[in-house]
Amino acid sequence: MVSFSRAVVFFIPLLLLPAGCSSPAPDPDSGPAVSFLPGGRGLLDAHNCYPYQGRWADRIDRALATGAPLAIEQDLVWFTDPETRRSWSLVSHGEELSGTEPTMDEYFFERIRPLVEDALTRDDRRDWPLVTLNLDFKTDEAEHHRAVWDLLGRYESWLTTALRTADAATVADLDVGPVLVLTGTSLEQEEVFHRQVPVGARLRLFGAVETGPYEADPPAGEVIVGRRTNYRRWFNSPWRSVESGGPEEAGEWTSRDEARLREIVRYAHDEGLWVRFYTLNGHSEEVGEAMGWYRGYNFGSLEAVEIRWRAALEAGVDFIATDQYEELASVMAGWRARTGSRTSERRRLRQD
Repeated sequence: MVSFSRAVVFFIPLLLLPAGCSSPAPDPDSGPAVSFLPGGRGLLDAHNCYPYQGRWADRIDRALATGAPLAIEQDLVWFTDPETRRSWSLVSHGEELSGTEPTMDEYFFERIRPLVEDALTRDDRRDWPLVTLNLDFKTDEAEHHRAVWDLLGRYESWLTTALRTADAATVADLDVGPVLVLTGTSLEQEEVFHRQVPVGARLRLFGAVETGPYEADPPAGEVIVGRRTNYRRWFNSPWRSVESGGPEEAGEWTSRDEARLREIVRYAHDEGLWVRFYTLNGHSEEVGEAMGWYRGYNFGSLEAVEIRWRAALEAGVDFIATDQYEELASVMAGWRARTGSRTSERRRLRQD
């Protein structure tokens, strides 16, 4: 198993599996292993990867077609049938629910089953977790959280888990599986997903640290105000923490913007946190409307967003959220070919 201690993250070369990892040694002919630790790899994060009112149901297929490892976001809403009063969790942004929206079980878990079962059969763990599931709860009812906790229990053999320690400040090693599940900052989620889990049991998903103000360029330590715990292991931020006003108000990409990005990422990684930025798109209004993408995430052109994508990769951002799955995947492939490595060791050396 892998520890998230700073000694492991920052003093052992990322071209090797970290000390204490339970994964078998990779085939020497198949290339170096890639670390999943903070700063170890930059992944496409497929934003809002689910249908809207029955439309764009192929989003998960498009995302998976870009290749693993990757991250996939699923928004969840607790729905109560007005006639039967039965309630269940739906994959939806929350507008005009009909009850016919897919569940996470059918839309996500069953869709990735072939990928995961093949990975478990081959037991080649170099790219694990293959899929990072990013949960965005649009409603935070305790019964909603318990239902998701129970669902994750059905797939626990797939999951990246950690021992529930008595003290949250004691950060346990991760037992790495093909799927890693991340969730939000809310205390309601922490209550069910951490506090109510018995000591000695396994944590099935991991929350984000609390964040501070995004505007007026506060120091990174005021943007990332929470600290890593056994449960809280990542930092999730809108892009406006880098460029004030976010994509809609962004001007030319500058050296100051790049320095700001690197400051935030480096601070988070020094704290042992994964970093996700959302959502970086660049397209015409016509394309956005046709694809169901939100205007507030649009830099206005593919050229403008590609500059930010490459900057995020160079800075070591772990999860780059976008609706343009194929375009970002293409940029990432080109970037990896040019750098000659899928690890962040060269990025770390440049930053140092």
